[in-house]
Amino acid sequence: MTEPPEHPGAPSRRGVLRSAVVAGAALAVPLAGGLPQAEARERTPAREEARTRAEAQPRKPSQPSDRIGSLGDQSAVRTFTLGDVRLTYVVDAAMELDRTGFLPAVPSSYWAEHPEEVAPSGRIATSAGGVLVERGHRRLLIDVGLGANMLPPSLGVSRGGALLRTLRALRVRPETIDTVAFTHLHTDHTGMGFVTAPGRAPRKAFPRAGYLVAGAEWEPFWEHQVKVGAPSWDSFMVPMSKVLRRFDDGAQVWPGVTALITPGHSPGHTTFVVSTGGGRRILVFGDAFHTPAQVAHPEWPSGPDTNVDKVLKARRTLLAELRKPHTYGFAFHFGDQAFGRVGEDGRWHPVPARALLPTPIQLP
Repeated sequence: MTEPPEHPGAPSRRGVLRSAVVAGAALAVPLAGGLPQAEARERTPAREEARTRAEAQPRKPSQPSDRIGSLGDQSAVRTFTLGDVRLTYVVDAAMELDRTGFLPAVPSSYWAEHPEEVAPSGRIATSAGGVLVERGHRRLLIDVGLGANMLPPSLGVSRGGALLRTLRALRVRPETIDTVAFTHLHTDHTGMGFVTAPGRAPRKAFPRAGYLVAGAEWEPFWEHQVKVGAPSWDSFMVPMSKVLRRFDDGAQVWPGVTALITPGHSPGHTTFVVSTGGGRRILVFGDAFHTPAQVAHPEWPSGPDTNVDKVLKARRTLLAELRKPHTYGFAFHFGDQAFGRVGEDGRWHPVPARALLPTPIQLP
């Protein structure tokens, strides 16, 4: 496929966090800048002593961990730099998955043995949103969150729609994003693709971006073969049909970003392999895994998976890739531990990722 045109760009513990609208001006860090002003000041002995005292104090529950969060919390807006690429989790939605409805294959004993992976409600804390990938002056957004959609009650509870205001808090204008690529077409990954003004037809939320999806994913949804999780026909599928660009397995969808088709959760579910300088890379693996429990136990599928056999095959492929040297992963739904690696023990290990903003949206 041809390369998209370039458009230059102009909690640690549970608690109620302020919204990104309120916190954005105080907490947002310019994406093109260096250290925040407070960190860039000269370090005098008095400041160092005050900093040491502050770091020794217990962290307030209302603040996300600066580097690594908790599986039982909604995700903060975190950023991770790898070589010449910066990735930021632009959070759109708060969700909590029902353990039996969404994850019926996971034994109840597992959750009893791992209470740190369970929210206070007894459900599994997850977030939804988009991954902003920045290299030079170019910006790619992978997936666009839940928006106004809702999870079916049997699968959990949800509240979305914060994506655009999260971008505003990060000082990223929608028109500076040149490409939007979808891992798959479920509602919690497509919700903010289009916006609709009263009395008008839906229009792209990112007006200058090319909208990309795997051909193997598009056709079954367009032909009404997929029922569970399908996006709105009028608000997404029809407008998407007028602008989409399809790609195949192995295609370069953006400079240094390659598509790896990993079907099973949906027919053409796609992992995006982001290559960076020095031979390092990060795999944005969509919904191939919904919880770190499935990384350690890939034999446990999720309720909405359309083809369990293909899911298990895709996971074997992904785990083999994730175990390779200099390889990281990004998971949309792993609580507040979205960035991580798969260790020699076969488990998910979160890596430090700076919190730019607290989670921008809370469940009622």
